[in-house]
Amino acid sequence: MHGAAREALLIESHLHRALAGNELVLHYQPQVDALSGRIIGAEALIRWHHPEWGLVPPFRFIPIAEKSGLIAEVGEWVLNTAVRQQADWAAAGLDIVPVAINLSALEFRRDTLCSTVQAALAASGLPPAMLELELTETVAMEDTEFTVTQIQALHALGVKLSIDDFGTGYSSLSYLKRYQIDKLKIDQSFIRDIDNDVSDGAIVRTVISLAHGLGFKTIAEGVETASQLAFLRRYRCDEIQGYYFSRPIVAEAFADLLRNGTVLTGTEAGAT
Repeated sequence: MHGAAREALLIESHLHRALAGNELVLHYQPQVDALSGRIIGAEALIRWHHPEWGLVPPFRFIPIAEKSGLIAEVGEWVLNTAVRQQADWAAAGLDIVPVAINLSALEFRRDTLCSTVQAALAASGLPPAMLELELTETVAMEDTEFTVTQIQALHALGVKLSIDDFGTGYSSLSYLKRYQIDKLKIDQSFIRDIDNDVSDGAIVRTVISLAHGLGFKTIAEGVETASQLAFLRRYRCDEIQGYYFSRPIVAEAFADLLRNGTVLTGTEAGAT
C-alpha cells in the first residue's frame, strides 16, 4: 500500500509536468456506420508519452488524475486539443466528422462545464455538432435532477451527447426518457462474448431496442470479429467502434483516412 501511494504521488507530480510540457497526445479511433463501414465519427483517446517511462497507459494515470482533481485540467486539455484539431482538419479541406470525448464525473458536475465547452468551440470556430460529449452511465444516474439540467444546457449548445458504458451501471428508465441525448454506447463487456453467451446477446438486443424506442442511436464498442459485427447488423445496431475496423491511431493517420477515403472494410480486407 505504501509503494502504491508513493507511485501515485510520483505519477501525479509528473502529470503536472506533462500538462505543461506537451507530453500528452490524442489518438483517434474511427466510428463507422454498421452497414456501410463509412466513417461517421471518432473517439479521442488520451495517451501520455513520458520522456523516461515511455508510453504510460491511461489506466495508470487517469484514476490518479481523478483522485487528485487534476482530471479537470486533463479534461480541458482534451477538449481544447480535440476541437482545435478538427478545426485544423476542416481548414485543410478535409470532410470532418464528429469527435467524441469522455467527461469525468468531476468535469460533468462543474457549474462551468457549459461555458468551458462554449469557449472552446468559439475559440476554434468548430460547429457544435462536430463535438460529442460522452458521460458514463454511472455519472448519468447520480444526482439525476442536476444531470437532467446539465444535459439540457449542453444540448442547447448544439453538441451531441451520449451515455458511455451503457448496461454496466444502474439505470433509471424514468430519467433516461428525460435525457436529451443522441446515443447509447453498448459496453464492450457485452460484445466480447456475444457469440457464446446467451445473456450477453439478450442484453445487447434489449439495449438496441430500448434505444431505438426512445429515439436514440446505438454504438457498440470493442467489436473485433466478423461474427460480432454480423450479430450487431442483424439486430440493427447503428454504429461500430473497435479493432475490427481500426485501432486508435495518431491524428495524422486519421487525417489520411478522411483524405483518402472514409469507408473501412474491416480486418478481413486489411483494417488499419
